[in-house]
Amino acid sequence: MTEPREEAPTPHDEAGQALAERVVVLDGKGLRALAHPLRVRLVGLLRQHGPATATQLAGRLSLNSGATSYHLRQLAAAGFVEEDTERGNARERWWRAVHQLTTVEPEIVEAEPEAAQVFLQSVAAAHTLRLQQGLNELATMPRVWGPALNLSDVMLRLTPEQARELGRELWAVLKRYRDEIGQAESDEGRESVAVQFHVLPEPAGVEEGRDA
Repeated sequence: MTEPREEAPTPHDEAGQALAERVVVLDGKGLRALAHPLRVRLVGLLRQHGPATATQLAGRLSLNSGATSYHLRQLAAAGFVEEDTERGNARERWWRAVHQLTTVEPEIVEAEPEAAQVFLQSVAAAHTLRLQQGLNELATMPRVWGPALNLSDVMLRLTPEQARELGRELWAVLKRYRDEIGQAESDEGRESVAVQFHVLPEPAGVEEGRDA
């Protein structure tokens, strides 16, 4: 599931809060609030790059500021972003993310299947958009980063338990890198790197496994 349950980290973010305190566990209301790919991207950009205005975010997404402003207000009403009053003024609002991670428990997916489906579709659309934007910038990327690009897919025959364990192991690797970054004394030579992975049963396999 999206940003799953590996939520017992110890490193602290730059604001001095434990990362574990900056995790939002979605309920039905949260699922519906994020049921739009643009909102998923806006939250992601604020988490990655820090506070920004609707105009700045619109520029990153090649949209008009009216659209980003509307969705930011909806996200604020749902508690995912908040106004950064230390930066804003009467003419321009700055926004910041309230949390750093989002997790969805299996129980809420079962209880709110329609909202969960729309949310997950929005996450998938946001992942696709990020991938396309990254590939569009490939030509201008510093050459040293070229070999780091990896677009791979692998088909496996797994049980449900093995698929869940695979997801946990992949998250453990990502957590190890994140912890090392948090303990590093210098940020020299580092750039933002998006890592997206999906553990997705094939529809045919799901159909075959269903009870008659």
